[in-house]
Amino acid sequence: MNVFALTFVLMLALVLAELCILKFARGQAVPWKEVVFNLNSGHILMWVFRGVEVLAFGLVLKHLSLGWVTQWPTALQWLFAFIAWDFCFYWMHRLHHKLPLFWAVHVVHHQGEHFGLSLGIRNSWYSSLTNFPFIAGLAVLGVPLEIFVAVSSFHYGVQFYNHNALVGKSGVLDRFLVTPSNHRVHHGTDPVYIDRNFGGTFLIWDKIFGTYQAERDDIPMRYGVTANAGGAPSHNPLWASNAGAFHWLRARFPALAQRATLVVPPIYIGIAGVLLFGGVIYYVNHELAWASAPRIALFGGIFGGTLAIGGMSDDKRWGVIAWVLVALTLPLLFSLHGGLADPWAIALLAALALHGLDGARRLVVHARASHLTRRSA
Repeated sequence: MNVFALTFVLMLALVLAELCILKFARGQAVPWKEVVFNLNSGHILMWVFRGVEVLAFGLVLKHLSLGWVTQWPTALQWLFAFIAWDFCFYWMHRLHHKLPLFWAVHVVHHQGEHFGLSLGIRNSWYSSLTNFPFIAGLAVLGVPLEIFVAVSSFHYGVQFYNHNALVGKSGVLDRFLVTPSNHRVHHGTDPVYIDRNFGGTFLIWDKIFGTYQAERDDIPMRYGVTANAGGAPSHNPLWASNAGAFHWLRARFPALAQRATLVVPPIYIGIAGVLLFGGVIYYVNHELAWASAPRIALFGGIFGGTLAIGGMSDDKRWGVIAWVLVALTLPLLFSLHGGLADPWAIALLAALALHGLDGARRLVVHARASHLTRRSA
């Protein structure tokens, strides 16, 4: 398994482990709709744009770099990149809260109302694109591409950890690092917490630039966005990632108009989200072994699955129909391109197919109930 797929496996395992602890040890209900949105908030597309970010960094490094950092000793290059990236992240993050266009992108992350590990991977499709202007300077200075990728990946790992719901206070670490306690403040909706603690790993930037706020025991912690900050009336990532920009442009985002509803249990949506994330892992692990046509087809199927699950989460009948089509088509696409050679893939494909068949059963039951209702009326 390649390193990217392994990273996704680890993320999914940690998210599910945290949810189990919160449910069985602390008695907290699992907010499946939000967790699934977080897991499938466009990762298959978002990571394409992450690739664009890395490619753009490489182009700037090749054609516009001053080459200063590359002349330093290797250890100093790593140290500088480690600190400088976090400094750039602080200002990127702060301005994403201040500038309307950037906030239209970043607000997706803050719309989550449950603080947990899955929130750490909830983002807009375009987050990497709006991040690039703030880290391009590192390429101009000559930070090597491999160091940039490694350092940024480490910091993102720290930020993933800082969204966990299990750690309370972290003792002395709370004084100089962005810990879960310090990052809870950033997501809090109380006026005391608004626009505070923008740092990614180091707390020093917030303390230097006057944006630090410690978590207070006397203020109840609530998460999400305030009424005037832009809400999320939909669990569909297509809407969430684009509606803010349309609002910024004073345009109306086109809606999928359909009054027909079909409510499915949250656990059904949760299983769908986990299975689709498994498909993402399989795709990432085998992408380079496929030709362009099957790769595009599989990418399209997974992306369509994220939209279908969003529709299901919004109680739309079209979402269930779309999910049934995706869940029954993906196993065929995977099996045609080597999926049947891998026992893990066979288990995933079988689970997808069974889940899709159960969705078809729900559609049939719903259609019969609707028909009987109309006849009795």
